[in-house]
Amino acid sequence: MAGVLNRPLQAIPRTLPRTPWFLACAGILIAFLALLPLVYLVIRALGAEESAAAFLFRPRTLGVVVGTVGLGLIVGAGTVALGVPIAWLTTRTDVPGRHTWAVLTAIPLAIPSYVVGFAFLAFFGPRGTLQGLLAPLGVDRLPSIGGLFGSALVLTLVSYPYVSLAARAAILRTDPALEESARLLGDRRMTVFRRVTLPVLVPAVSAGALLAMLYALSDFGAVSLLQFDSLSRAIYLQYGASFDRSLAAILALVLVAITLVLTWAETRLRTRAGSYAGRPRRPPTVVALGRWRLPSLIFLTVVVGLALVVPVGTIGWWLVRGLAQGEPVRLVLDVALDSFVVGGISAVVAVVLALLVALLVVRHPSRLATFVGSTTYAGYALPGIVVALAMVFLATRAVPVLYQTLFLLIGAYGVRFMPQAVGMLRAGLGQLGRGVEEAGRTLGDGPVRAFSRLTLPALRPALIGGAALVFLSVVKELPLALLLAPIGFDTLATEIWDAASSGFYARAAAPAALLLGLSVATVALLVRADERVP
Repeated sequence: MAGVLNRPLQAIPRTLPRTPWFLACAGILIAFLALLPLVYLVIRALGAEESAAAFLFRPRTLGVVVGTVGLGLIVGAGTVALGVPIAWLTTRTDVPGRHTWAVLTAIPLAIPSYVVGFAFLAFFGPRGTLQGLLAPLGVDRLPSIGGLFGSALVLTLVSYPYVSLAARAAILRTDPALEESARLLGDRRMTVFRRVTLPVLVPAVSAGALLAMLYALSDFGAVSLLQFDSLSRAIYLQYGASFDRSLAAILALVLVAITLVLTWAETRLRTRAGSYAGRPRRPPTVVALGRWRLPSLIFLTVVVGLALVVPVGTIGWWLVRGLAQGEPVRLVLDVALDSFVVGGISAVVAVVLALLVALLVVRHPSRLATFVGSTTYAGYALPGIVVALAMVFLATRAVPVLYQTLFLLIGAYGVRFMPQAVGMLRAGLGQLGRGVEEAGRTLGDGPVRAFSRLTLPALRPALIGGAALVFLSVVKELPLALLLAPIGFDTLATEIWDAASSGFYARAAAPAALLLGLSVATVALLVRADERVP
């Protein structure tokens, strides 16, 4: 009897698919490439001629670190102050056009921060569009929009959707009976919101605020245009101005350390908050705003006006002026073509690497697969300026022939943005299961033919979505292009940054308009791909 019972147990290991050697080797190589930037930064920082402690405790360095942390905290608080009310107004109230407001308030997430920074400089700057409109009233010059205030405002406006979208999803998942029970006990509506709704939203809001703070900490374009000394800008300046670039590596590791501390703090907050939400059993009761309807509309109008209307309107205004002044449109089209080609190649490379990782993690779970799946995200967790700096160090010391080539630039894009495609492909493979390929195997197909004939077509929405997301991120990316692009090779991002930082707003308008349209089109493609997921 024992022998009979043991037979199925002995057969189990043979039924589990073994990890193909090429997939295991590919996973190890991808994990190595993902970890290489961080490891090399540590090695380079340890080899600095000046003591790391002496450099970090300089008053100038301490000021930059404190300013960067302050910027992150201000942006985090600002995104919560905007995102939570927006989420509540567009899900639980009778504010007019709430579904339209939900779409409009989400669009700024697709706009690069440096595009909004350029638009704010062109509109609110001392000699900007607003000053021209106020000139008949005797206003000759407006205060500067730069510095901490302008940087925090711009970064808050482009990153609050992280909070509003997360909070909106949490509200829609929450059982309205929790709030209605509190109302039956006599609590006022604001008391219910403070004591019942907000605690339920803490995990989602903290996660969204963390993303916003990390976005602010890693941002380079907006803070550079607005002349704020953050760590990302200091890293770039230190890299370009100092012979000993190991000091830039030290600053990069400080930025990584701040990122890790914020991530740890958010995890602790989310763990303490716990989970309170139940599954909604019925649609929630719509809250009548009454006399608060007009203030709510004004609030939404101001947010959308600053985050969307001002950037789009300003870019359109300077685009018309630039065309009227004879700005070379063909040059912009050439730059756009270069950006599209590099973005397309990078998207293909990233999706191929991501597919290998997803196959290893989903189809062949093991300790190796877990390690590869985790380390893949290392490059994405690092700020772009940090990855760019690490790639420069690696290329100049290890493989000088790759420095200032498109191969290095595309490789850096792949390492940094591959995790975006990994997430989609892991989800797609998880939904398909093994049944599709096993059906093909029973019909006589080999593993490769079954995968290419049955699994790949079923993964098409995830492949398109992952490629589109990587493509958009590559075209928008600024630090990698600035530090790694070959001399004479420009992208839409670098073209905007070069023109706007020099004050040539009309020249920056055309690439900004192209990038804006591309962002919206890519987001629309992502939505369509998401709708087609089985």
